[in-house]
Parts: sequence; structure tokens; C-alpha cells
Amino acid sequence: MRIYITSVFVDDQQKALDFYSGVLGFEKKHDIPLGAARWLTVVSPEDPQGAELLLEPDGHPAVKPYKDALVGDGIPAASFQVADVRAEFERLSGLGVKFTQQPVEAGPVTTAVFDDTCGNLIQIVTPA
Repeated sequence: MRIYITSVFVDDQQKALDFYSGVLGFEKKHDIPLGAARWLTVVSPEDPQGAELLLEPDGHPAVKPYKDALVGDGIPAASFQVADVRAEFERLSGLGVKFTQQPVEAGPVTTAVFDDTCGNLIQIVTPA
């Protein structure tokens, strides 16, 4: 068993695609119109046949309270592995990404957390 697709709820799919591809560097894999929304997924350019991230509309009534609670408690909605958290922190900060947690060593990992501009906190991590 392996992860095929996982979701992050976004308040605007186009804004999310712009951020996740243009800033974070993911590549669009699927963009299928579904009425008012789209089946919109991105993948890592390092593993284009790997797990997909669905940029899922946050229109369901349960999603806003869920997202607000996570952000309010500082809990990331997703975690992405990077080669060097400190270098990625510098790169993303230079692109205007707002971090809520600067790089910190936490046992066997170094982590940082940023705002994805779509209502989520996202963690980046580098194992020791």
C-alpha cells in the first residue's frame, strides 16, 4: 500500500495552483473541470509518478472550522520533505512566503512552517 492522493483544502484553486507550482515548485498533473470546481492535482518534479496533492476546494461547511482550528493552534495541514530546511526557508522567504515558525531542530528533524496563502499552514522538514 502507498499514498496515491492526499488533499489540502484551499480557498481558491487558481491561487493555490499559482502558489504550489510557481512558488513551491510542484508541477500540475491533472486539471479537470468539475462544474464550479476542478480536479486539480500537483506532484513533485522529483517524483512525477508519485503521490499527488489535490488542491481541494474548501466549500464544505465542515472545512472552515477545521482549517481555522488548525491554523489557530499552529498545526500544519501537510508536511513536505526538503533537502535542507534552512536553505528552503531562505529561498521561500526571498519569494515573500510568510513563515509562522522559523527553522528549528526537533529531535531527528529540522522543521519550519509557513502560510500557503490559501488558509493553511504547511510544514517543511529535513530528517537529520
